[in-house]
Amino acid sequence: MSLAVKIVSATQRDVPLILELIRGLADYEKLSHQVTATEEKLRATLFGPRPGADVLLAYMDTECVGFALFFPNYSTFLAKPGIFLEDLYVKPVWRGKGIGRALLSRVAQTARERDCGRLEWEVLDWNEPSIGFYKSLGAVPMDEWTKYRVTGEALEKLAAME
Repeated sequence: MSLAVKIVSATQRDVPLILELIRGLADYEKLSHQVTATEEKLRATLFGPRPGADVLLAYMDTECVGFALFFPNYSTFLAKPGIFLEDLYVKPVWRGKGIGRALLSRVAQTARERDCGRLEWEVLDWNEPSIGFYKSLGAVPMDEWTKYRVTGEALEKLAAME
């Protein structure tokens, strides 16, 4: 008998598990040195008075094997909300079993339920397995757009400008 993936919404009690999955993703992406998330920060920002994102957890039997974290954005051109998928991660031993597809499908269902005009995400340019997976689903790269970011001191400096 084969097990089916079960997707559930995370709750506050899942914070330690969420942090473990974030660290697993960061390790895979060779970005562990950038993780400053703590259980306290996640609890406050995901389950506090103004949650910043939704988290879905994927289970095979009783083992949590992956997660998706996403939040709303907005398209002025479409005059519709959208969803930005910040993280999609499946533990290495569970890859290739349809878990990432199930998580992404559930996020797409959420986008449809919320009458969103689009679902978008980013992928590191060296991550060929993920790029191939996303293209197999009909996703297209947005090569004509360059992402910009301000953080840390640059963000503080920008915020202080008048």
